[in-house]
Amino acid sequence: MFPLPKNSERTLPSEPLQEPSQVSRPLLEYFGNDQAASLRQFVSEKPEFPEEVRRGRSLAILSGKGGVGKTNIAVNLALAAGQDGARVAVLDADLGLANVDILFGMMPRYNLSHVITREKSLEDIIVTVDENVKIIPGGAGIQTLAELDPSRREELFQKFAALERTEDFLLVDTAAGIYESVLAFALAAETVLLVTTPEPTSIRDAYGVLKALSRTGEGAKKDVRLLVNMAYNEEDAQSVAERIQMAANQFLEMTVPYVGYVPWDPNIRKAVQKRRPFYLSYPSTGASKALSSIARRLFFPQEIQKERVSSFSGAGGIRDFFLRLIKKG
Repeated sequence: MFPLPKNSERTLPSEPLQEPSQVSRPLLEYFGNDQAASLRQFVSEKPEFPEEVRRGRSLAILSGKGGVGKTNIAVNLALAAGQDGARVAVLDADLGLANVDILFGMMPRYNLSHVITREKSLEDIIVTVDENVKIIPGGAGIQTLAELDPSRREELFQKFAALERTEDFLLVDTAAGIYESVLAFALAAETVLLVTTPEPTSIRDAYGVLKALSRTGEGAKKDVRLLVNMAYNEEDAQSVAERIQMAANQFLEMTVPYVGYVPWDPNIRKAVQKRRPFYLSYPSTGASKALSSIARRLFFPQEIQKERVSSFSGAGGIRDFFLRLIKKG
């Protein structure tokens, strides 16, 4: 595991979590007080990650509004997939409020802009945070990509192509909302994971994301999946999913498969305050168990087949993701 700093001068912005009046019982019982032992026991029961799907596929994580736990989902989903054996790189592409580093208790010195200016190599800026999980700090480099000349772009593409040989998936944590840059990430990725909560404003804004995607033409055919976060229980989450799915199908002619929900969990706030992902701090809590199941539905062909949910659509890889991203620019 990665070391956590004892002290930091940075303040910790925490997303507002409203404690509901009714909270469902934990999905699964806690293994014990020894978190490391419980995590090893949990991981030992998981299948090996299949070699045939190691293609550097890309997944952009979006939300209609802030405060729905999108970055928390991105970070802990990567860890859940990593514990299953997948090699995951997380691109912190929130140009406004990049918080991936905060949730991992670190402060990267370099980002993609330093690679573009040739001050650092791509390997220099990548931060390994867990055995199978790495962080790629995007920073101002994301905005600079579209301004590069063709020869410099090709040089970067070769670096990204090399990354495909070491990583199974690229998770892109975008900004909240329907900004042009966010839509560009969504259109460049093979799959989009849309995060919402049961709050009416979150549901409305999640539909707004789908509407914005549908207006691009290409986005109407996008492989978009839906995840409900901070739900009280399964019935509550299912109701939210059905409302969004019905509206998307009726008004936008879009099919949005529902991949599951993450229950409201007080341990999430505790983990954020510790500047440590809840999947590592509380591996047997309800939220961690739920994300593990969702990771299998998204990334594992065997589980996907059981759930009758299609796997990532289309071909390509990390290099092609950046190629499509620049074309959007």
